[in-house]
Formats: sequence, structure tokens, C-alpha cells
Amino acid sequence: MRRIKNSKLMNIQVGNHILTATLVENSSAAALKEALAESPITINMRDYDRMEKVGPLGMDLPRNDESITTEAGDIILFQGSALVIYYASNSWNFTRLGKIDNVTATELKEILGDGNVTVTLSLPQE
Repeated sequence: MRRIKNSKLMNIQVGNHILTATLVENSSAAALKEALAESPITINMRDYDRMEKVGPLGMDLPRNDESITTEAGDIILFQGSALVIYYASNSWNFTRLGKIDNVTATELKEILGDGNVTVTLSLPQE
């Protein structure tokens, strides 16, 4: 088993783009990081309502739901088992996992594209 780094960073690969996200400190993000220490997670995501990409994680994570208004780049756990990447604003009860660093809403929308997309989550190499 790989040692889990103390870093709060996670990589998100979308096609040829590798984005970096900063994870929040909660039991949901910790459980995701623990799973990523075992192996990267690939998620097939679909566009929903022209504001987000959503896809099944293939596992359940602890929920820390709270009332949130999302911004472009927010990474959210939905109902404990789906990963959502927002490229527009939405308000609901969600569990925040992290935020994509150094990308504008326009750049993120361009990277994610209009239709379905496959993303791979991983921890940065030590």
C-alpha cells in the first residue's frame, strides 16, 4: 500500500489536460484520498443542466452535506456516491470535496466540453 502524502492536492486528468485541485479537510475528502492512494479513479461523467459534469464514483464516501452555493471549479460529492465538477453556480445541500486551482470558468468549460467526458482522479506523484 502506498503511503498517503500529507498534501491536500489531487490531479484531475481530462483528455490531455491535467488540472490540480486542493482538497478540503473533511472525512469525505480524506476517504477519497485514501481510495486514490490505492489507485487512480476513472469516472465517466455526463453533462447536467449546462452547469456541471456528474458521474458515479463506484464507491460510497462519508457525507458532510451542508447548504452550498457552488462556483466554477468546485468539486462536490453528491448523495455520497457521485462526483460533480461544477463550471457554473448552483445552490443545494452538498458535500464539498475541493476546488480546481488556477482555472477560470471559461477555461474549465472549454476543457470539460459540451457532452460526456472521462476524467481520471489521482494523487500527485511523490
